[in-house]
Amino acid sequence: MKKWLTVIAALALSACSSSDDGKTYYQLPQSSMPAMQAASQPGTHLLWVEQVAVPDYLAGNGVVYQTSDVQFVIATSNLWASPLDQQLRNTLVSNLSSALPGWVVASQPLGNDQDILNVNVTGFHGRYDGKVIVSGEWLLNHQGQLIKRPFHLELKQQEDGYDAMVKTLAQVWQQEAQSIASQLTRLN
Repeated sequence: MKKWLTVIAALALSACSSSDDGKTYYQLPQSSMPAMQAASQPGTHLLWVEQVAVPDYLAGNGVVYQTSDVQFVIATSNLWASPLDQQLRNTLVSNLSSALPGWVVASQPLGNDQDILNVNVTGFHGRYDGKVIVSGEWLLNHQGQLIKRPFHLELKQQEDGYDAMVKTLAQVWQQEAQSIASQLTRLN
């Protein structure tokens, strides 16, 4: 009987050690619209999303929250499931693919006749007043012509908490992708 109690105690202790460590991991949701990719044919527009860069304070694992006009907190228990710059790039490719039917949008080079998009995100965080902030600038190389546009979007969260903040950040990032897409269609 003592043997079984020892085994049960050991199993209970191992279960406790592998249980929740108090950390929550977040991934930006993908666009709800399916991406419509066209095969590369003459006349098809090609867009390479070369890079989405983030500053050091956003490049770590922790989700960022602004607590005052000059203070930011980087969470230690609410973390990004994968690097934020990769998530932003992947969701941007997905959102642009959905917003630009007939275009081939990729995170890899597509050939010689491609447009090249680089995005520098300077803000991607929640704020003390219940809003999320998404800001930065993008640079498009369109047929040798450089087009640079800043962006700054704010949207109020509908609920409290990190889940709502991440969903609202994703919603605002999708809005910026829609804005980029509309400007791209005007060029072509």
